[in-house]
Amino acid sequence: RGPDNSGIWLDNDAGVAFGHQRLAILDLSSAGHQPMQSHHGQYVIIYNGEIYNTKPLKKQLQEYSFSGHSDTEIILALIEKFGLEETLQQITGMFAFALWDKLDKKLHLVRDRVGEKPLYYGIVNGALVFGSELKAIREYPNFNNQIARSSISMFMEYGYIPAPKSIYEDIYKLKPGTFITISKESLHHLPEPREYWSAIQKAKAGIISPQQLSDAVAINQVHTLLSSVVKNQMVSDVPIGAFLSGGIDSSLITALMQENSNQPIKTFTIGFQEKQYNEAEYAKAIANNLQTDHTELYVSAHDALSVIPKLPVIYDEPFADSSAIPTYLVSKLTRQHVTVCLSGDGGDELFGGYNRYLMGKSIWKKITIFPYPIRIILQKILFSLSSPLACRGLSYAKTPMLSNKIQKLASIIAEQSPAGVYQHLITQWQIPSDIVKTNDLVSTKLLLNQIEEMNFVENMMITDTISYLPDDILVKVDRAGMAVGLENRAPFLDHNLIEMMWSLPLNIKIRNHTTKWILREILSKYVPEPLFNRPKMGFGIPLDAWLRGPLRDWSENLLDKNKIEQQGFLRSEPILKKWHEHLSGRRNWQYQLWPILMFQSWLNNLKYS
Repeated sequence: RGPDNSGIWLDNDAGVAFGHQRLAILDLSSAGHQPMQSHHGQYVIIYNGEIYNTKPLKKQLQEYSFSGHSDTEIILALIEKFGLEETLQQITGMFAFALWDKLDKKLHLVRDRVGEKPLYYGIVNGALVFGSELKAIREYPNFNNQIARSSISMFMEYGYIPAPKSIYEDIYKLKPGTFITISKESLHHLPEPREYWSAIQKAKAGIISPQQLSDAVAINQVHTLLSSVVKNQMVSDVPIGAFLSGGIDSSLITALMQENSNQPIKTFTIGFQEKQYNEAEYAKAIANNLQTDHTELYVSAHDALSVIPKLPVIYDEPFADSSAIPTYLVSKLTRQHVTVCLSGDGGDELFGGYNRYLMGKSIWKKITIFPYPIRIILQKILFSLSSPLACRGLSYAKTPMLSNKIQKLASIIAEQSPAGVYQHLITQWQIPSDIVKTNDLVSTKLLLNQIEEMNFVENMMITDTISYLPDDILVKVDRAGMAVGLENRAPFLDHNLIEMMWSLPLNIKIRNHTTKWILREILSKYVPEPLFNRPKMGFGIPLDAWLRGPLRDWSENLLDKNKIEQQGFLRSEPILKKWHEHLSGRRNWQYQLWPILMFQSWLNNLKYS
């Protein structure tokens, strides 16, 4: 997945072909060339990723004489000595790989525990095809797999397509923490992937048998482990830096990197002229405090416009997280200086950082004060009040967005379970069939994992960890980085840290309505509290205003009624109604419109690619 080297390996008799593009990070020599064969010749591997515990692993392999020091060679030696499943328990890192066993004539496809590295696979014209990205699969001769309408529905609901689905029929994402073994005999009926590590099982185990630690001991243990993880992830044969947004997660990773370095760490941030979206000033203050070598870039709507046409190419399938735009821009900036970058991804899911964790619990508590029949009546009243016309008539309507807030309250007030409240908090289109033309009656709901041992907040956290994190957040940073030849590493996603955090009580993460309590305690050892103790901003862009201004022409072209109807996937009427309401300024439909625009842009690109 990089520009440094490429290779092909064929086994004509078995009908197997491997191809690889290399981004060289460890062992820049030809000894790291892939596809790579094992010492005794039984296995061939193509691998994307990084293993962080190669030193201790190598000690178990003293009988091997290595030709270089790439982690690919170590993985092969481990598999040769211990077998695949034992190797997967031993390695720590991010990875996706394909392993061909010449002896057993079996192909193993493997993905890392949390889903940092992608792996797609499926059947195209009777052949098994796989790759890190869909663009590789689409290059297969006579690729003609149909667009999956159920995937369009899920995309409109969540802004991404949850694994194992992809935008195409018969093409799947391998889920995190799993591997699939395929032989010639199983080609016509692919087996189910097998789990070798499960975030849900680790979370349950931690909650059932928690550690009873004092605050001071818990802080010390988490601090020590996280510092060790950061140190291991700083090993590289190429220049390394950090994304620094000014938030708690990236600030702590940067502080730990600086502590483990004898020279200033290179840090990078993106800023906006629009003050309510701009974290660059906070990042600069933290960089000054930690004495990093800091680079910032302020971006405009014009810069965003230049990125938008690239998004369908970078992301391969429709992807509607608008922070993909600044993520690409900061990755591009960073790549001008370094090849590897550490980030704070995973901090929100693991340490309870999202506002919805506080909101979800609070909303459920408040709405259940009223009996269900009363809530149904209140819902009808609120829906009638939520029209822009009604809102303008209310004397206390100080904002044109009031109708939005009333409608949100109306749609959530009649929910009958915490799971329903969570659904409302994570979806863009509550009923995707309103806009997607489909006969598919299969549920598109990403069900909240209602695990008996967990409370509502913990259930939200683990559900985000196995869906939103791998299928949105990690997709966003991985594809943006790979598009410019930048490797992104996320210390918070170390599986030992994840297992430790689930063995600690929730009040270590969220305390007295304060999220990420333990991270704040650790960060305060490096950075004065006033520099980071402020409301969470997120990595957003001023999309609502940009859609009415600099992005308007681009949007109107994609939302052409005839074009939508001709394509046959979406219903133009409800879409154009939302578009005109948004343009008028009476409503803010940015979160509903962006998935539609991203789908239309992806279709457009498909037409011309």
